[in-house]
Amino acid sequence: MEKNLESSKRVTLPRYQQIAVDIAERIVEDRYKVGQKIHARSTLASNFNTSSETARKAINVLVDLEIMEVQQGSGTYVASRENAKIFVEKYKNVQSIQEIRQDLLESVQRQREELNHFSESLKSLVNQTKKVHDISTFVPFELKLTEKAQHLEESVTDLNIWQITGATIVGIQTDTELLLSPGPYAKLSAGNTVYFIGHELSMQRMEQLFYSDSQA
Repeated sequence: MEKNLESSKRVTLPRYQQIAVDIAERIVEDRYKVGQKIHARSTLASNFNTSSETARKAINVLVDLEIMEVQQGSGTYVASRENAKIFVEKYKNVQSIQEIRQDLLESVQRQREELNHFSESLKSLVNQTKKVHDISTFVPFELKLTEKAQHLEESVTDLNIWQITGATIVGIQTDTELLLSPGPYAKLSAGNTVYFIGHELSMQRMEQLFYSDSQA
């Protein structure tokens, strides 16, 4: 039995139509030549491992398309290679449309799956970001006070730091020591590194407090 060409793409066609397309392809390829007699019962039924009735139906399709012709009292002959070529091209175009449609359906399905995956990833990212934010609330920021800083030698309470910036000072590094929980009366001097905790705007507001005339 000869293997049908592209048989996997023809599963939706009736068997006799599959055979008609295969015969037409063989005519185009000159494997069945114009003028050659084709025996439906013996040659086709045997080659395509099908019944003689199915082979006869396939021949009838080709006769209707003037690819083959019946000569009374003689048999069935290949009549036109050109008509066979037209038939094969039309069939391939139809198959291409079916394949494109299938590709589009599969593409839509993939996009749905990717969108679902993206949605789950985004949800996971948001949850993870929230966890990091919750943790980072307790990781202190630090700000170095230089000679250019404003409000030097003023105390924490005089500057209303928490009210203005939302920051809570947890440590001050001087040239000689680290003061933890320095209290509201600790003064801030040039060369100090101030450690504080707060929300995401606290760092920006602390910088504005000490290094800008505008306060957020």
